[in-house]
Amino acid sequence: MLRKAYVPGAAALAALLLAGCTGGSSSDGGADNAHPGGSDPTTAAAQPGRYRTLPEACHAVGHSALDSLLPGIKQIMDVDQRDKAYEGQATLTYDTDRKVGCRWKVESSDATDHLYVDFERVVSYDNTVSDDSQAQSVFAGKREAAHLPEPTATENSASTTESQSGSDSGPDSGSAPSSSSSPSSSSSPDAPSSSASASGDATPADLQPRILSDLGDEAFIDDALGSAGSTARQRTVTVAFRTSNVVVTIVYEEQPATVAIVPDSKEMQDKARKLAAGLADSLGG
Repeated sequence: MLRKAYVPGAAALAALLLAGCTGGSSSDGGADNAHPGGSDPTTAAAQPGRYRTLPEACHAVGHSALDSLLPGIKQIMDVDQRDKAYEGQATLTYDTDRKVGCRWKVESSDATDHLYVDFERVVSYDNTVSDDSQAQSVFAGKREAAHLPEPTATENSASTTESQSGSDSGPDSGSAPSSSSSPSSSSSPDAPSSSASASGDATPADLQPRILSDLGDEAFIDDALGSAGSTARQRTVTVAFRTSNVVVTIVYEEQPATVAIVPDSKEMQDKARKLAAGLADSLGG
């Protein structure tokens, strides 16, 4: 009788232990997933950018564009010197897949012109941040450093108008604004209103430093005129744009040979924007 009473008790204990083990393994797996080091299969790595390489900066600007931006280049009589002027000078870089640039400087009887073109391919080293997102951050920093003025209602309206009628500016003007459809007035001391900058003189709203809505994924233009002094006033026009994970910067400068002459803001902006549109097209953006 004692043996018969003992056996059911042992069986019950074994069943209890077995139920406990089975119950732990029949859970929904939450305890296993809570272990440190467990991977989440729903988390995917951020996407790489569209571009893996960069163009050769000194070959990115064609002769016709250089003829327009640097008028003195056609005044160079020596063929070898002219060819060298077209070639430009590559900027020093240690990784041509990440950053390349080129500079040109040409003097003419009227002015000295400088052109600088820079390409930067942005790569994110954070698996949770895409190359495009990292490039957006880089471009935002560049835009903030330019200290663009806050757009007014009038400027917003002008920007909308120019983006809708930009094609009126000519067959090879790229994405130049509609304001470039009329011939650019020549620089002269009698027309300061067309040559002023945001840094001092009264500039028309459509020539102020501003965001551009018709170039790449995002873009802006800056325009600065050097202060008056004993030397001619130098104007610097900067156009920067981003296409996917590549940021392109164009810096176009002109200093007249005569102190009384002021570089024309509209003319320089049109030329710089036309070049930017061509570079964006060559990138496929």
